[in-house]
Amino acid sequence: MFSSCATAALLISAALVAPSAFATNVHRSPTSGHTSTHRLSQSKHRSRRQRGQQVIQPERVTQIQQALIREHYMTGEPNGKWDTTTVTAMQKYQGDHGWQTKLMPDSRALLKLGLGPDYSSAINAKDSNFTPQPNSNDPPAQRSPGFVAASGVKQ
Repeated sequence: MFSSCATAALLISAALVAPSAFATNVHRSPTSGHTSTHRLSQSKHRSRRQRGQQVIQPERVTQIQQALIREHYMTGEPNGKWDTTTVTAMQKYQGDHGWQTKLMPDSRALLKLGLGPDYSSAINAKDSNFTPQPNSNDPPAQRSPGFVAASGVKQ
């Protein structure tokens, strides 16, 4: 009797294990490299839109070159072309101020060069006073001369 129970248990175990041992994986994962032709044809027809400003206008390049010449980062005459001389001068200017040198030109550099936005034609500019900020190296008028001497600010 023992052998018939053992035989029955062995047959049941074999019946349960056999289907999983001989099964094949028919499902492909999304990373299997298989792409449908429908998706390929759609992606070929989509154009990638470039964002942001692609070219600096010659008038703006001339303004930047004039400012770089004024600040002694460039020599010569402005030519309105964003050439390697202009890029090198702008990288040097931005690097000397501790700013990134990959994006040309950096907005902080343009502001520092005095090439920021012009608000003179703004709606509320009629009664406004757009005076430049005082030089940060100049001591305030209310400070005593002893304080100025102790601070190390050269006059």
